[in-house]
Amino acid sequence: MRLEDKSPTLAELTDAQREQAMTRFRVLRFHTERGVPLPRAAQAAGVGLRTVERWLAQYRADGLTGLVRRTRGDRGRRKLPIEAVGLIEGLFLKKPRPSAAAVYRRVLTLCKEREWPTPSYSTVYAIISRVNPALTTLAHEGPARFRDKYELVHRHRAVRPNAVWQADHTQLDLLIRDASGKPVRPWLTTVIDDHSRALAGYSVFVDAPSAFQTSLALRQAIWRKAEPSWAVCGIPDALYVDHGSDFTSKPLEQVAVDLHFELVYSTIARPQGRGKIERLFGTLNTELLPELPGYLMHGKPATEPRLSLAELDRTLGIFLIGNYNSRTHREIRLAPQVAWAGDGWLPRMPNSLEALDLLLISVAKARTVHRDGIHFQGIRYMDPTLAAYVKEAVTIRYDPRDVAEIRVFHRNRFLCRAVSPEHCGQVITLKDIEAARSAHRRTLRGQIRERVTPVAEFLVPQTEAAVIPVSRPAATEPKKAKLRTYREDL
Repeated sequence: MRLEDKSPTLAELTDAQREQAMTRFRVLRFHTERGVPLPRAAQAAGVGLRTVERWLAQYRADGLTGLVRRTRGDRGRRKLPIEAVGLIEGLFLKKPRPSAAAVYRRVLTLCKEREWPTPSYSTVYAIISRVNPALTTLAHEGPARFRDKYELVHRHRAVRPNAVWQADHTQLDLLIRDASGKPVRPWLTTVIDDHSRALAGYSVFVDAPSAFQTSLALRQAIWRKAEPSWAVCGIPDALYVDHGSDFTSKPLEQVAVDLHFELVYSTIARPQGRGKIERLFGTLNTELLPELPGYLMHGKPATEPRLSLAELDRTLGIFLIGNYNSRTHREIRLAPQVAWAGDGWLPRMPNSLEALDLLLISVAKARTVHRDGIHFQGIRYMDPTLAAYVKEAVTIRYDPRDVAEIRVFHRNRFLCRAVSPEHCGQVITLKDIEAARSAHRRTLRGQIRERVTPVAEFLVPQTEAAVIPVSRPAATEPKKAKLRTYREDL
């Protein structure tokens, strides 16, 4: 007998059913077309003889569709009443969280009392396993954990650039060398535009986050950049921040009033609202920092830290401006700088950089104008305007990232920008000054050690020679105590 394909309904089968039917069909053809006895065909296929006989009978009756394994009509339906299923789920959701065995024992007792069918342990375990994880988390771990894992989050995006900015801090998973050469973990403050995800400003530092570091990042974000490819600037309509002490400070509130933007605070202990800026931090921690020396893995540096703060600042700038801002963002499908520029528009800007510094740069030092200029941090600053204010008290304001130039105010009125003739055209930071001073001190200490060590070696022999040996008397028997307290002392 030659088997023929009688499968006009083969197209109605699923891929898995069709594969199953064809596998069984090949076993039957091996028997009929090659004349192999059915027991040998079954043995070669690794299937029982009775099974192959049943396949042959099903094929003769229904064709290929008869070779498909038939499912039970009650598959997926339990014999337990719906009340029993709800009882099992309710027992599992009670506090404290019970084990599956405890629920099973309790269900057995309740089913016998109500004359319900008795479920098996596997049935109870399957019902418990299919309980919604959100229900389990809320019932057993509380609303705070549920909120962090399962609460619905509205993904809001600002309707246009500079409508909303976000600012936040993070401690980088990296060790660098501070001014004294010690390994420290730096902090990073970033400001991004909510609509375009473009980086507007950043500040990297080694001390704890402060209002001053926030002001530095905001100053860079608001004012025009020197790099032509970094066009993000302007005053935002709203600044979205958390409840850190630097963000809730009075100076920042005053800046918001003077620059006419709104301070919006995120909900306490709700990181979901800051997901966009957290994603930027995640990008840095996964793409840039692992390539740098001193990267921390499980709290320990994978390589020896070598970068200084200035070198890290430049590295971050190259990555954030040249890479992050210019590549396509997966969510908005545009490069952040392209999305920020849009079709062309003019951002709202402060009147001048001096006015912005007066608001944001909180480092102010009182100085007196001398005939040779103003002295600060061992540097002399000059400007022709200062000639009329010799011996007058003034206030200087400066950017710690570039102290080659300072801004001079007299009675809250801007006078001039004074520059250092020795560092004209250079960028010098306070960290550079501190590093140079520390290096100078280390050099001097080394010179002191070089001079002191030979002196100590020269003095040791003379001291030893000057010591006159003192003869010690011969050892004599120790005197007995006069007070007799024991019989043996007599």
